[in-house]
Amino acid sequence: MISFSRHILSNGLPLIVHEDPSTPLATVNILYKVGARDEDPSRTGFAHLFEHLMFGGSVNIPEYDGPLQIAGGDNNAFTNNDITNYYCTLPANNLETAFWLESDRMLSLAFSEKSLEVQRQVVIEEFKQRYLNQPYGDVWLLLRPLAYKVHPYQWATIGKEISHIEEATLQDVRDFFFRYYTPDNAVMVVAGGVKTTEVVELAEKWFGTIQRKFEKRLTYPQEPVQTEYRQLRVERDIPFDSIYMAYHACSRLDDDFYSTDLMTDVLSRGKSSRLYNALVKEKKLFSDVQAYLTGDFDKGLVVVEGKLIKGVSVETAEAAIVEELEKITTTFVSEVELDRAKNKVESTIEFSEMDLSGRALALAIADYMGDPDLVNSELKRYAAVTKEQVMNIAKQVFRKENCSVLHYLSMN
Repeated sequence: MISFSRHILSNGLPLIVHEDPSTPLATVNILYKVGARDEDPSRTGFAHLFEHLMFGGSVNIPEYDGPLQIAGGDNNAFTNNDITNYYCTLPANNLETAFWLESDRMLSLAFSEKSLEVQRQVVIEEFKQRYLNQPYGDVWLLLRPLAYKVHPYQWATIGKEISHIEEATLQDVRDFFFRYYTPDNAVMVVAGGVKTTEVVELAEKWFGTIQRKFEKRLTYPQEPVQTEYRQLRVERDIPFDSIYMAYHACSRLDDDFYSTDLMTDVLSRGKSSRLYNALVKEKKLFSDVQAYLTGDFDKGLVVVEGKLIKGVSVETAEAAIVEELEKITTTFVSEVELDRAKNKVESTIEFSEMDLSGRALALAIADYMGDPDLVNSELKRYAAVTKEQVMNIAKQVFRKENCSVLHYLSMN
């Protein structure tokens, strides 16, 4: 059970405080409700670019990391298609340092051609190293536009192409910042050895005067129901052929999320799972195979992927996967399988909540989803899933016309 209190500052910034007197540390987590899906299709990669730019100095603080390190803290950030999240952990008695740093960069970054150029080159190099020059690196650059034709999930967080970052102007960047990085488009969580009254006072002191207002969020185009099987074959300089099968599924906000998530766990979580037993141990078609739900805030994907054993054709591999997926659409999973999957989810959640920053992030995401108390009710939602629900979800998801397949083949 994660205890918390929720407050709304006068400028619309939600503040969640989680007191944990057992630790001398405090975590400040600021989630901005902006991700790759909020970008202009001709200007992609901006949310990820800002993950870097936000550490490039603000109006009153030329360097973010230095003061935080002096205060004994560390920090990090991540971006995905739905959110951009920044967090720092430091001794609780130095908490005001984090408020000073985070409020100033929310107020205004120190935009300059030099800062933009430095971070532009960092992102371009990351694009090349992680996505273009690494084995299997461009898989999601290919799979997303294969599965999505309308929704902005059709591009990865890094962006559609390098040119979008290369051609970004300082005005483009300023416009993006002042549109999305506002108090009322964020969620702030403070967790650890803190007192709620003190945190609220600090929040009002450092954030309460930031008055920028978030414009109305654009409506994301809804992805049409997929009505035909799609396949893309590419050759790359890779050691093993691979296959990626993407099926449209529910969003993180849907009631079906929990049964869908458990379904993928039954299929592939651990060496006692269905796909591992059938395709790796028994048939020896794959060296590795897994299934997972992307868990996006809009309709996401169930992805089944695997690396083939040398000599196995991708057609044979795909047929074998389909055969196993069909079984879960026609036969109930056993109570043992379902209980095992539920127990693993419970252990994962419990383990993540041992970490202070993990609790802070979970509260921020839950608040964005509409109710911070979701952090305390999710286990009940998983526990309530039945074998009938798992079968019904499998029937909805695992249809051939709902599938986009990437055959990722070795040139050797």
